[in-house]
Amino acid sequence: MKKYDVIIVGAGPAGIFTALELAKLKPDTKVLMVDKGRTIEKRVCPARKTGQCKHCDPCAITFGWSGAGAYSDGKLSHSPYVGGRIVEYMDVEEAQELIDYADQYYLKFGAQNVVYGLNNQAIEDIAYEASKYAIQLIPCPVRHLGTEKAYHVLKAMYEYLMKETRTEFWELTKVNEILVENGRVKGVRLTRKGHDIREIMADYVVVAPGRGGAEWLSQQTKKLGIETENNEVDIGVRVEVPNSIMDHLTKHLYEAKLIYYSDTFDNRVRSFCMNPGGVVSEERYDGQVAVVNGHSYADPKLKTNNTNFALLVSTRFTEPFNQPIEYGKYIAGLANMLTGGGIMVQRLGDLLRGRRTDYDRLKKSTTIPTMKSAVPGDLSYVLPERYLTSIVETIEAFDNIAPGLYARNTLLYGVEVKFYSSKVKLKSNFETDIDGLYAIGDGAGLTRGLMQASVSGIVVARDLAKR
Repeated sequence: MKKYDVIIVGAGPAGIFTALELAKLKPDTKVLMVDKGRTIEKRVCPARKTGQCKHCDPCAITFGWSGAGAYSDGKLSHSPYVGGRIVEYMDVEEAQELIDYADQYYLKFGAQNVVYGLNNQAIEDIAYEASKYAIQLIPCPVRHLGTEKAYHVLKAMYEYLMKETRTEFWELTKVNEILVENGRVKGVRLTRKGHDIREIMADYVVVAPGRGGAEWLSQQTKKLGIETENNEVDIGVRVEVPNSIMDHLTKHLYEAKLIYYSDTFDNRVRSFCMNPGGVVSEERYDGQVAVVNGHSYADPKLKTNNTNFALLVSTRFTEPFNQPIEYGKYIAGLANMLTGGGIMVQRLGDLLRGRRTDYDRLKKSTTIPTMKSAVPGDLSYVLPERYLTSIVETIEAFDNIAPGLYARNTLLYGVEVKFYSSKVKLKSNFETDIDGLYAIGDGAGLTRGLMQASVSGIVVARDLAKR
């Protein structure tokens, strides 16, 4: 029976940085990393070239080496208040030090030096203007890798770990069960490439499955009796407009992180994942549910004429509700049902007039959709009134600082859902109540972005190096 020192479930930033830091601090550690997806060289999405999703299983965008966020766009948020909840486990100064430390890893493996959001006067001016309309700007310096640059950075990390450390990576591997005996983790039972079921033992197991594995982790915590609590449910749309509407914000901030509380329902609505000159794209969860996303390239030659970003309505449900992932899938599934399985797009003007966007109306749009496979439709048949009203009111408010946003040719794609696992009860070192079992990254409900996911891996690696 094969034995490792550490097994890492999930090869996104949280898992990768656990391996990187552990190799640095304790080079003799024998590490096995497993992921449902493929190695980075084999992660090829046909839709990137054809515009049509081929329903690959596993989805090349969601699963595989580097995870979903890193492969899709690669934004590194440098604020401890953005992209997760690590400040609940440490003070702000320590969190910032860890972010700066993780950033050096990205630079070491090839990230570009440019950081947006450091022009304090420009940011103060934008925040001042936004405050006039009850809009909050969250200051956050951002290092943007870009879709193609993220690939090379994460590939360099892979090659280093595979060639120069005692780390192995098994692709197309599903963990069926986390093995526990007498309150102590023992290893995992897994299926490799669909047919080889085996038990792999380890002294420690780090589960870092990312958003794509959030539901899996939720199932595992229930089996093991690990305490969890509901996380927010983030549901909304992806907005696409000409660059001219957003350029004055993105040239300083790259990603303008804006928060507004809707007029009618007082719901918190936030902008997320802003992509200047970007492309609207599709993701698949469990090979079934299609949700919208977006990304942008670092190479100016690959830039488009549009900027896209998500508008997400955050809701924290109380007991007895305990199925946030299922709820998000249900909403996304309604859009899939109406489009025959794909992403829906609607002009804001048609939505406001209470009519469906059809192909003729879409052709009249001066905002040319970057997602050619999106099916024109009516989002009012998909999103609950509370969500839709809150989104429309937020767009109208944002128009005060981005004139032209609240216009008939603004495109809304649906549905964008962020699948956050129920937040796992963790100690300050991110260990669960089961001895030797750690849970980190987005799938554990701990983080919501690349940088904080990376930091969570570093924290665990440092703890493991002491043991």
